[in-house]
Amino acid sequence: MFFGYWGHGLNKGQTQDKVALLLMGLVVLTWGMSWVVMKAMTTHIGPVDLIAARYGLAFVFLWGFMRFKGLQLQATPWKLSLGVAVFQTVGFQLLSQFSLQAGGAGKMVALAYTMPFWIVVFSWPLLGERPQRRHVLGMFAALGGLLLIIAPWQGMGGALGAALAALSGVSWGLGAVLSKMLFQRHRVALLNATVWQCFLGMVIVVPLAWLVPQRAPSMEWPMLTGVLFLGVVATGVGWLLWMAVMSRVSAAVAGMSSLGVPALTIVLAWLILGEQPTALELAGTALILLGLLIVNWPSRQAQTDERMPGR
Repeated sequence: MFFGYWGHGLNKGQTQDKVALLLMGLVVLTWGMSWVVMKAMTTHIGPVDLIAARYGLAFVFLWGFMRFKGLQLQATPWKLSLGVAVFQTVGFQLLSQFSLQAGGAGKMVALAYTMPFWIVVFSWPLLGERPQRRHVLGMFAALGGLLLIIAPWQGMGGALGAALAALSGVSWGLGAVLSKMLFQRHRVALLNATVWQCFLGMVIVVPLAWLVPQRAPSMEWPMLTGVLFLGVVATGVGWLLWMAVMSRVSAAVAGMSSLGVPALTIVLAWLILGEQPTALELAGTALILLGLLIVNWPSRQAQTDERMPGR
């Protein structure tokens, strides 16, 4: 696979854990910044136009990279690929982008990132991945953090925006489990699968951009640079990193680790957009980070395996 050469010389379990952790950190950094940019883009371009541009740029960028490496784009198993495209590639983006029209980036991303809990719900019956005790403990800590950030007792900045953000989390959760099934059941090359998802996303969203009434794009540098970042970095590179994570660890662990995104988004929205976090939001961020630490703390078995390299 695309990242298969990383960590050469380590034992398999150790390599996958460390590389997956590094990749997940890059995903959190990339996608945390993308939410801030997405919120800023709401005054420059319509939500469906933005998503269509994202996937168009991402497809061209990654397909060009494939051609540079001398690889040919090949169709992936269509049922699972279409499911991932509908629920994760397109559904999540559409729902979350429309939610940002009604609320702040910090609160909307917190609602959207209930996705790890939906991943656990879907992965147990569909993948047979029963969560371990530390996953449950980490999930409850992170759930408490999300509740403090969302603070439903204070209102959620518009019921429609909140509902769309929450539904985007459900959509992503199901799509993530389907992408895990794609890697488990078929020999799918990581880069090829990522390019194919960007292509499917573009094919689905571009017709919608013509049908859904939106504001006309403002062809100015803030809009152009924002679309370029979202298309190449957040979508192209970010999707490649995420698919690499999903190919290495369980869906539950990947989903729980992605909770670093709302924590980082709150900080970035404060620094860049002036959305100053409340004491509850800061406490919630701390609980999310605690949950991440619990989920990603090496198990006793993993520590034993590292002490026994010849096993």
